[in-house]
Amino acid sequence: MTRWEYATVPLIIHATKQILDQWGEDGWELVQVVPGPDNNGLVAYLKREKE
Repeated sequence: MTRWEYATVPLIIHATKQILDQWGEDGWELVQVVPGPDNNGLVAYLKREKE
């Protein structure tokens, strides 16, 4: 059975691509982007297979 680990990452609007590219280089896959607390900014949910 595949085991996953998850991360939540606040996204800065003017650096979204750079942030996601960096996490992708570390093996993380983007699952979803949702509004942050109080609709302030965005939060990315990511996952990767546990080793």
